[in-house]
Amino acid sequence: MLTPMVTGGNSGRLPQRLVEIYAKLGEQDRRSLLDFAEFLLQREPDSGKIGAGAGPASPELLPRPESESVVAAIKRLSGSYPMLDKQALFSKTSELMSAHLLQGRDAKEIIDELEAIFQQQYRDYVERFEQDA
Repeated sequence: MLTPMVTGGNSGRLPQRLVEIYAKLGEQDRRSLLDFAEFLLQREPDSGKIGAGAGPASPELLPRPESESVVAAIKRLSGSYPMLDKQALFSKTSELMSAHLLQGRDAKEIIDELEAIFQQQYRDYVERFEQDA
């Protein structure tokens, strides 16, 4: 049975409630809960962003494996470019994922396009940073 989350003055109970829920879930649902929590964290305005007075964050490029799925590539690229706005990338990555799954486009071709999108988004990020400086 679901109970409403505690808010307001009892916000100290929130972490315990999350632990209780997590403990009652099966392994697959636990993974889904963690994936969703990580997704929400990436949406936070300050998540992966640079501090005032610092230069633009540099990507930490993770190597591309010879055999890689499109989902793994998205995770790898998100890890390589944590400073990028995930919302801005969501539409483009979703379109490419759909093209792969629904239209049968080759994974290697899709991953090449994903890498180009992340690189372009990074160039845009650096340009915005320099304009704001």
